[in-house]
Amino acid sequence: VQLQASGGGLVHAGGALRLSCLASGRVIRISDMGWYRRAPGKERELVAGVSESGHTTYANSVKGRFTISRDNAKKTLDLQMNGLTPEDTAVYYCHADVVYYNPSDEYVAAKAWGQGTLVTVSS
Repeated sequence: VQLQASGGGLVHAGGALRLSCLASGRVIRISDMGWYRRAPGKERELVAGVSESGHTTYANSVKGRFTISRDNAKKTLDLQMNGLTPEDTAVYYCHADVVYYNPSDEYVAAKAWGQGTLVTVSS
């Protein structure tokens, strides 16, 4: 199973970006999904999460500005980021709790991570 993240880039303060993440492979089920970020000199933090049923949670710092969404049929996860500030500059990672078939056709439960996409917000 792989998670492929995209959509990062450079934007001015007040601008917007949309991050996307696609799960590929022999996925059986995806439960919780989320976006994390690691800013320079800081620890990784949860930005937003969404359960399989659609329940969402957000870090206080992004509430009202970021919106997380998922498409279970397409196995995608998006993060719409509006009103970006320099404090949002970080590498963003998508995450998913997945169950999938391994090459031996066995069920495997794992925590999958995307490769990270850099978001840079200039002042």
